Amino acid sequence: MEHTHNSADTEPNASNTQTAENTKNTEKGPPATDGGTTDETPSDPTTTDSHSVGETGQEPHKLYDSPVSRADQQRAFTDGEVPVAVYGLGKMGLPIAGVLASVTGNVVGADVDPEVVERVNAGDSHVEGEPGLDELVAKTVADGSLRAVSDPDQAAEAASVHVIIVPTLLTESNGCDLAIVDAVVDSIATGLDAGDTVFVESTVPPRTCADHIAPRLAEKSGLEPGTFGVAFCPERTSSGRALRDIREAYPKVVGGVDEESTRVAELVYGEVTDNDVIPVRDATTAEATKVFGGVYRDVNIGLANEFARYAETMGIDVREAIDASNTQPFSRILSPGPGVGGHCIPVYPYFLLEEFSVDSPIIRIARAVNDDMPAYTVDRVRAMLAAEAGSGDTETSPEAGILDGARVLVLGVTYRPGVDELRNSPSYEMIEGLDKRGATVDACDPVATDLSGFAANPVTMSTAESGSYDAVVVMTPHDEFSSFAWDELDPTVVLDTHDAVDLEGTEHREYTLGKAMALDGPNAADETSTTSR
Repeated sequence: MEHTHNSADTEPNASNTQTAENTKNTEKGPPATDGGTTDETPSDPTTTDSHSVGETGQEPHKLYDSPVSRADQQRAFTDGEVPVAVYGLGKMGLPIAGVLASVTGNVVGADVDPEVVERVNAGDSHVEGEPGLDELVAKTVADGSLRAVSDPDQAAEAASVHVIIVPTLLTESNGCDLAIVDAVVDSIATGLDAGDTVFVESTVPPRTCADHIAPRLAEKSGLEPGTFGVAFCPERTSSGRALRDIREAYPKVVGGVDEESTRVAELVYGEVTDNDVIPVRDATTAEATKVFGGVYRDVNIGLANEFARYAETMGIDVREAIDASNTQPFSRILSPGPGVGGHCIPVYPYFLLEEFSVDSPIIRIARAVNDDMPAYTVDRVRAMLAAEAGSGDTETSPEAGILDGARVLVLGVTYRPGVDELRNSPSYEMIEGLDKRGATVDACDPVATDLSGFAANPVTMSTAESGSYDAVVVMTPHDEFSSFAWDELDPTVVLDTHDAVDLEGTEHREYTLGKAMALDGPNAADETSTTSR
């Protein structure tokens, strides 16, 4: 949803390029200028635009506990009278900042990376692979709706609505690491006023807003609880489709630490999305909504991966069975694969397992199954080579030395197709497993920009196509591999971990994770004819 904010009364080249100093309560005075973060000449702090305090003598509109009508609050938000700060301009944060800027015309984004700030202020998106984001950032920066600072305290001073969208990581013991969130919360507290509202979009363990963030904001700001709002409003976006996800694809879930926080969140996001806004009972319920969804996928994938291990014993293609099962509406089994990666699905289970004293065997076992899939994939490579050599038992791991000296090509190392993201990628452990067993590994990924962390030699597609390998493992089926010249590659055996490659008409032998090797291997034709009789 894009709104045209009111800028008719503003001065040319001044109205939409002012810094944040004058967009909030003047009692606190202007913060220090963030040196070198914009190309603009520092503005006169007494000069303000229509979104600021000085011109009308009025303070920016506050939404929390506001005495004015809902319609007037909506108008104030979309007219830019409610300054917004977005903390974190990464892969999810920059799209959110851009959409909010297109709605309100008054957004400042904060990021501690000075290069990100510089690029955003130049109208340049540093986030790759997001349709429409380059144009959105260029437009909103050009018209003054969006700007960036490297000092989050400065952003906090400017804003009445604060949006937190920074990573939540795991500690070495798999507990939730809120260090980055806490740093942002502390910065917000330096500029927090009564009537402000803080929205947390970063995924956090349930009860974080109520038990940790809201009390911390009160303590650090000196404000009384209940004089400002806190709501959890989880991002529900995927890389490669962020703008569509934010604007329309899914309903927006919101839940506050009190009823007024929920009301404000519902009002704000009602202007952001063309889809529904779903207010839930409280912030903890909203937090659980996001965590439960990720854990469900991890458990579902774990079940599919466990089914894949039955393929040899049953002599079937597990994906065929899953696809047929899913034609019944009560079955929604996902597909097996070589593991689970990214910053969401393999992380969220620990927001329950490590934060609450509840016995959760299903969640814990699913996590263990998925964590073991890279090692299982290595075993499938060994079994594949043993089958081709006419030795070894394909149902169990072949002898340890089968990979010693083998040359293996790995196609794709990112955690999902089309996305330059390596966090928790199962390719790390899979490649390490091959390396430890004596294989020489080449890795080819046309999407990933940095392969230095892998125990493999990075190669281009053209180099890989002209190579000679004992085995190829397709870990991440990027679209770019559709043009891979398989005919130029010396005949070899290929393990397709996602059943995504069509090698029909080539001289390569293809095996598929989750499919009995007898259905693909040297005796596949005999097996098929025997089965059909």
